[in-house]
Amino acid sequence: MAKVVVVTDSIANIPNDMMAGLPIYVLPQRLIWKGQIYRDGVDMRSEEFYHRLQEETEFPSTSQATPMDFIEIYRPLLEKGYEIFSIHVSSRVSGTFNSGEIARRLLGTERIELFDSLSGSMAQGWQALGAARAALQGATLHECRHVVEKIRDHSSIFFVPATLEFLHRGGRIGGAAAFWGSVFQVKPILAPVQGVIEAVDKIRTFKRALDRLVELVEERIGDQSPVRLVGLHANVPELAHELLERARERLGRQRVIEAFVSGISPALGAHIGPGAVGLGFLAGV
Repeated sequence: MAKVVVVTDSIANIPNDMMAGLPIYVLPQRLIWKGQIYRDGVDMRSEEFYHRLQEETEFPSTSQATPMDFIEIYRPLLEKGYEIFSIHVSSRVSGTFNSGEIARRLLGTERIELFDSLSGSMAQGWQALGAARAALQGATLHECRHVVEKIRDHSSIFFVPATLEFLHRGGRIGGAAAFWGSVFQVKPILAPVQGVIEAVDKIRTFKRALDRLVELVEERIGDQSPVRLVGLHANVPELAHELLERARERLGRQRVIEAFVSGISPALGAHIGPGAVGLGFLAGV
């Protein structure tokens, strides 16, 4: 058994098959809909979420995992003698990291180390996978941190929302910007910048925004090799596959050693909206 195990949260969007055999545990975020609390990916799965989103007039909200949620996953692992490397969605967009810190203090242990991904989705997911693979090989907490810091510095994600409505609801853009953006079909390209999700470009029409998204990924990767890519989607898998193939062609298939598609979980989809698509990369690691 590995001495170190990894805990992350459901915003990481890691496909289940990629976690198989690894010492990694996923803490569900919370989705609140009509007064009912659902655990992201457990009580509310992506297919059900996006279908219901089309039918409902009342939209969901989200809430980060609580300190007690963390304790419920931390305590059994500590009792089994593990040390825990806990990697979470950027502390600048969610209180999840802070909930983990509170849980660690309440448990009164030094055997838990928390790490701020400064990102989300598979940029966070690759960090968790890297730590888990290192832990499986016997890495210490300190060695896991070294691995993850390198991954954090060499990965990112870019998203294009299909609609501005959900960004407006979440306070990311004002009502006037949402209205005129919809009228003129302006699409922001979103990416984490120093831990905060920002619009790094604004493009007329969804199709042109997707073209620009691939260009931005290519620019960010530069001449780094090898390259890992992920196509991300909010219930539009065909579009994610298409975007992924375009990126592979632009970058050169010989450089891309991993390429897969991952769905955007309900807890993230509630903010970015259905139909959103994105690209994530890990390069030079």
